[in-house]
Amino acid sequence: MSDAGTGQARKTAEGLEYLSGFDNEHSSEAVPGALPIGRNSPQRAPLGLYAEQLSGTAFTEPRHLNRRSWLYRIRPSAAHPPFVRADNGALRSAPFTETDPDPNRLRWDPLPEPAAGTDFLTGLWTLGGNGDARQRSGMAIHLYAANASMTDRVFSDSDGELLIVPERGGLLLHTEFGLLRVEPGHVALIPRGVRFRAVLLDGTARGYVCENYGRPFVLPELGPIGANGLAAARDFLAPTAAYEDRDGPIEVVNKFCGNLWTAVYDHSPLDVVAWHGSHLPYVYDLRRFNVLGSISYDHPDPSIFTVLTSPSDTPGLAGVDFVVFAPRWLVGEDTFRPPYFHRNVMSEYMGLIEGAYDAKSAGPGGFAPGCGSLHNMMSAHGPDRETFDRASAAELRPQKIDDGLAFMFETRWPVTATSQARSADHLQPEYDRVWQGLERNWQPPGDGIGG
Repeated sequence: MSDAGTGQARKTAEGLEYLSGFDNEHSSEAVPGALPIGRNSPQRAPLGLYAEQLSGTAFTEPRHLNRRSWLYRIRPSAAHPPFVRADNGALRSAPFTETDPDPNRLRWDPLPEPAAGTDFLTGLWTLGGNGDARQRSGMAIHLYAANASMTDRVFSDSDGELLIVPERGGLLLHTEFGLLRVEPGHVALIPRGVRFRAVLLDGTARGYVCENYGRPFVLPELGPIGANGLAAARDFLAPTAAYEDRDGPIEVVNKFCGNLWTAVYDHSPLDVVAWHGSHLPYVYDLRRFNVLGSISYDHPDPSIFTVLTSPSDTPGLAGVDFVVFAPRWLVGEDTFRPPYFHRNVMSEYMGLIEGAYDAKSAGPGGFAPGCGSLHNMMSAHGPDRETFDRASAAELRPQKIDDGLAFMFETRWPVTATSQARSADHLQPEYDRVWQGLERNWQPPGDGIGG
């Protein structure tokens, strides 16, 4: 995209209006009178439009879990030519069988710069995942690096919903429901099956994507926390209707059962003039997360930082959690304040959006923005030696963590890395060395003879 095109996209993005509230029943119309009142599918939809339902859950799921939207569009989605298989590029899907699950701790530098003309879809690169996309269980971890906008192409994912976490460069997402602006420090949630186009706002873009094959993300239960705290539903913003009435060849790429399929439409499928429902895309500002923590002693478990969760068949055991380490105060007395040493039945992938993470050293070969680390289930991890030494000797005054923004995808099953991730040039070869130098400090009483 030219500088002029990028400037126009930025102007459009900064002028957007939104609807407020996660998992609400929203409605919007780009043209007055386009949304029928009192029924979903009248004999003749208003303004010559077609009525179409998009179901993100089964018809008979409980009302509080049901996700569906009614779309009123210029042409029905059924009006398209056959799809044919396309090259998957660097995109992979579950089940991940290229390599064996690995108990070793792994860390990657940021993705290298892409070739010229790489858009969001072409720039997707799969690190790994678990479960089975065909069984709608598990998740995948992707990264993206792009230097071009999607112009005459649109993408949809039938396998799962996409949580997009920008690290560098903003995106303007043209979805069937309208437009979303997502910048570093924000996340965008694109539901299963919703078509969209990603336009660059800053010439280049880089970030992370969690593909959730399982139940749709919801806000976590608050339990003893009470009615307020963590991510507020009203801070999730849904788009207002904005349609594209455009003829001409448009490539529509669909991810289906792990593979990419493509068809060339004679019109844009982003032609929804009005809609209502609950199966919606959202954008959320991570700095609005209401951080809760200890005001006496000890470090709370990272589950207290959960923004969104995909429930499983076992209460409290998530298919995937999305966790953010946002700016916060640390005030614990007689407390080692960085995250503690840990072995976990869950598997953790951590990324860094900006600044530094308080448990890892930055700099070359360290944990910089765009990096990612994978600690599979029961893999021992925690602060590196430099962080441990510093935190153990620090004066325990109230401390504001405001120079970093990190996140975690946490999942119930081990993450199997793809072969491209295991052999990548940006895989840090000696990650284990960050824990070397954690010396024996134990001073036994008396003569040192154990009882």
